[in-house]
Amino acid sequence: MNAFLPSLPRLLVEDAVKAALIEDLGRAGDITSQATIPEDANATAVFAARKVGVVAGLDFAELAMRLMDPAIRFERLVADGTRLTPGQILAKVEGPARGILSAERVALNFLGRLSGVASATARFADAIAHTKAHIVCTRKTTPGLRAFEKYAVKCGGGSNHRFGLDDAVLIKDNHIAVCGSVAEAVRRAKAFAGHLVKIEVEVDTLDQLVEAMTEKPDVVLLDNMGPEQLRQAVGIVAGRALTEASGGVTPETVVAIAEAGVDLISTGWITHSAPVLDIGLDFDVG
Repeated sequence: MNAFLPSLPRLLVEDAVKAALIEDLGRAGDITSQATIPEDANATAVFAARKVGVVAGLDFAELAMRLMDPAIRFERLVADGTRLTPGQILAKVEGPARGILSAERVALNFLGRLSGVASATARFADAIAHTKAHIVCTRKTTPGLRAFEKYAVKCGGGSNHRFGLDDAVLIKDNHIAVCGSVAEAVRRAKAFAGHLVKIEVEVDTLDQLVEAMTEKPDVVLLDNMGPEQLRQAVGIVAGRALTEASGGVTPETVVAIAEAGVDLISTGWITHSAPVLDIGLDFDVG
């Protein structure tokens, strides 16, 4: 378990939220609120969960409100990573009604999307909690939102794989095809990479795995192997490298994969297919 909660640099969040608000405001601003709400009207509202899940993205919701109108007060009642129950209140907002209404959709878009990723991750992590395996994400993320979705994965109890093409070597099947062999690809990577760069190689068969291990990679990616083949692979590696299972990972298959003894299970499902968590902004109209 991580000793500290994950966090995101405020500058990254602010730039993303500001761009989203500008996109939504268009050329004339929120003409519906301008037409129907007096400029001096104030309102109170709460962000509330509609379903069970894990919250992520409160920074985005708060910044959406405050960037729209600095007079809006935002009070958090939970922290990112909190397990939610239906009806649970996440935060309260109070202040200029026009500003709250204008920021509502951007706040909910970020909060729902990131909480959805966190919730999907938690579903996988909970299912394999009895094993040593850890759930990790991939680069199958929404363009422009990778850092935020990977943050949400950590909020849900998962871990991050590489962030991009530049922070680790991952030799995949097409690299091997061009290179000529698994062993040659790993040799070339070791000759190129610095001492702080990890080297992972993907293998499709046990024969490829045996060949890969002769070059001592840091991690082996066991692609599209069934549970029995994964158990054999773990035995071949025998602790000399980290083992990562990938391919065909779903909520229905993840337990059997984890119980095969691998160290890591990578899945793009938790980012590219995670459903949005239903969160609403409810106004106090009493």
